[in-house]
Amino acid sequence: MTRTRPTSPRIPPIEHLADRIREKTAGGVVQAINMGATLGTNRKVAKAMSAVSDVLLHQGSIPPRLRELVILRMGWNCSCVYEFGQHTLYALSVGLTPDDVRLTTRPIDEGQWSDVERAVLQMTDDLFADDCVTDTTWADLEGHFDHSQIIEFLCAATCYRMGCAMFNSCGVQREPGVPGWPT
Repeated sequence: MTRTRPTSPRIPPIEHLADRIREKTAGGVVQAINMGATLGTNRKVAKAMSAVSDVLLHQGSIPPRLRELVILRMGWNCSCVYEFGQHTLYALSVGLTPDDVRLTTRPIDEGQWSDVERAVLQMTDDLFADDCVTDTTWADLEGHFDHSQIIEFLCAATCYRMGCAMFNSCGVQREPGVPGWPT
């Protein structure tokens, strides 16, 4: 899937914010410096997005592997290499393999996904295609998750879709060391 995306920032990262984020980086861990320094142009929005991301990434109840499948799939569907690259790093840290990451960019039937993985990937595709989960996919989700978890999966997919739209539109560029699309 190839779509035209800015090749340079439309809203440049604020340098002093980028420096502050770099200072917080411990042990050479790649962080979303350009995202934070770009969103910092509007501190209220940046704070709100950071709060939601923190809940989803660090306080949520859904399994991290499944959460990362959803985020990677949405990043792929939205052609957002920034989000996809950042979450490739997260995904690998929670047990996805490089082949799992690659397969999030392929039709669902090409992967050896479990029923639960297939359900969350299909949910993500449904939301991307029509902003509504189909009845069939909803029934699959209810077979695996309670309603609280389904809400969390929906929020992960749609919040990261919003992020993809912003990062693509602002031209947020990957930091050195952040992977791009799998080959």
